[in-house]
Amino acid sequence: MPEKLKMHSPDLVGSNIDCIAELFPNCVTEAAGENGQVTRKIDFDLLRQELSDEIVEGPLERYHLNWPGKREAMLAANAPISKTLRPCREESVDFDTTQNLFIEGDNLEALKLLQETYLGKVKMIYIDPPYNTGHDFIYDDDFSSSKVEYLASSSQEDFERKRLVANTIANGRFHSDWLTMMFARLRIARNLLKDDGVVFISIDDDEVGNLRKLCDEVFGESNFVANIIWEKKYSPQNDARYFSDMHDHILVYCKSKDDWKPIPLPRTADQDSAYTNPDNDPRGPWKATDATCNKTRAERPNLYYPIRNPAGDSVLPKETRVWAVSEELHQEREQQDRVWWGLRQTNAVPSYKTFLSEVKSGRVPTTIWSYEEVGHNQQAKQELNRLVPNSGFNTPKPSKLIAYALRIVSNPDDDDVIVDFFAGSAASAHAVISLNREDGGNRRFIMVQLPDPCREGDTASEGLETIADIGKQRIRSVGQLASEESTLVSSSLDHGFRVLKIDSSNMKDVYYSPADTSQAMLGGLVDNIKSDRSGEDLLFQVLLDCGVDLGLPIKAETIEGCEVFFVNDSEYAAPDLVACFDAEVPELLVKTIAAKSPLRAVFRDGCFATDADKINVEQIFKQMSPQTQLRSL
Repeated sequence: MPEKLKMHSPDLVGSNIDCIAELFPNCVTEAAGENGQVTRKIDFDLLRQELSDEIVEGPLERYHLNWPGKREAMLAANAPISKTLRPCREESVDFDTTQNLFIEGDNLEALKLLQETYLGKVKMIYIDPPYNTGHDFIYDDDFSSSKVEYLASSSQEDFERKRLVANTIANGRFHSDWLTMMFARLRIARNLLKDDGVVFISIDDDEVGNLRKLCDEVFGESNFVANIIWEKKYSPQNDARYFSDMHDHILVYCKSKDDWKPIPLPRTADQDSAYTNPDNDPRGPWKATDATCNKTRAERPNLYYPIRNPAGDSVLPKETRVWAVSEELHQEREQQDRVWWGLRQTNAVPSYKTFLSEVKSGRVPTTIWSYEEVGHNQQAKQELNRLVPNSGFNTPKPSKLIAYALRIVSNPDDDDVIVDFFAGSAASAHAVISLNREDGGNRRFIMVQLPDPCREGDTASEGLETIADIGKQRIRSVGQLASEESTLVSSSLDHGFRVLKIDSSNMKDVYYSPADTSQAMLGGLVDNIKSDRSGEDLLFQVLLDCGVDLGLPIKAETIEGCEVFFVNDSEYAAPDLVACFDAEVPELLVKTIAAKSPLRAVFRDGCFATDADKINVEQIFKQMSPQTQLRSL
């Protein structure tokens, strides 16, 4: 493709910075200028030190990760928003009964909306954010106008009202923008985790160093668990310029290491085959383990002692490789007939027997995940294209990869909530459904995805216009395949999902100065609900405001001519919430609701014609259901 003409004179400052970067790459950083625009800059204090053979005085040194936009990211994470989640029944599956959620919209806003309801309730978060390779699009949180001006002047394109913008290597804010995006979201995500909750983050070599430092700050360095190497390709690229890129990283952090322990993974047949029984030991198959360790006599003098072989000779270990256990423990193993000197009992040093029956509980996860065990990128593309043809995803993650992580974190019967706020093609939802089908589990998912447009030509035959559409279609296809299975276990599983879309508040934003108000106007302001919002729209804003789980069963009934919503109503327990948003609510309906003894009851504020009517409703609940929290919208 022809290169675009620059149509401007050379940037000499930029050229000079490039020259310095070749000699002293550590002296090139990102910083904000007087106009607030972040560009590449030279750290002159560091450059002076590089050019001096003595210590140069400079700013106070301390170990920390910093970048332009960090304070704005902290502010963004803490700032409240006036948004809500609006249900979309027509795009959902089993809307009334499913516990799974698919949220469409900006993931920072979604995390803020979920914060109160799911605070400390999420068992596992898996995300596959933009890798910041120079070809990715990242969220534009719009902290300053200088960024918009920069993008406009450099002809970089944006999607969805500037919610996603190109982050090219030429961008002066290349690392800063990516760190800002991740920092705000991870700070809120941490709040959602249970004390024994775990987060898995896929990333490649471009930002793994920065992400590790960022996560150390957000989750605490002591809560780092592992840097997993995932073998993402099954064959090398022989046309690679330097090295064939064969792996990605998955960083693992937990909310609290004191509260979490990984679940042992199932043993494989290959692993079990290493256990044999050459001496017909009645305790069953066993494997010989080394009786020495990689320590010297000087390092561990207590592990340097003589033992007797079957011939009665004294045997000492090498001074550079002493015994693995103490003399007392060795004698104990001799008494248990666990010391193995070979079939002819003539080996120079012994081994110890480890029996298969003792390790059957499982195996400890490793930090190398091979494609044979968890799949590779090509398999992931084939998997997605079978479910959603022509999806256009180049590097989706295999559902097997995420299911593998789930096995390490989540037991089948714990009702665990799994969150992915960079959902993409919804591989995480696929993994949850598949693993539940495999082990009869009751895990549930919350997916969050911005409805950014598909590339032109992708999914045209399917009528899918956005990435969110692809994710929803994938979940439908996976659920349909699961439902077609005839097993009793799979038929009882939750294959549905509720689609909720981020939108402006259901309440009107009306502001008047005291001088402009009149008694007649005040009467018109009593009902402050937007005219285009349904009762179900109002219900979900109430659920968010009350901190009620958005995945609870919902039932709508018409009582006394009014629409009434029952949340988590059953014959065994009182409803979590009952709501009626009709403009007029008869007294008989109020008594019917109070007779259900709900934990919460919500009415439209405008349904009370007078203060006396409102007091009457309060008295009815005080007499019939005093424990109910009564609220008005």
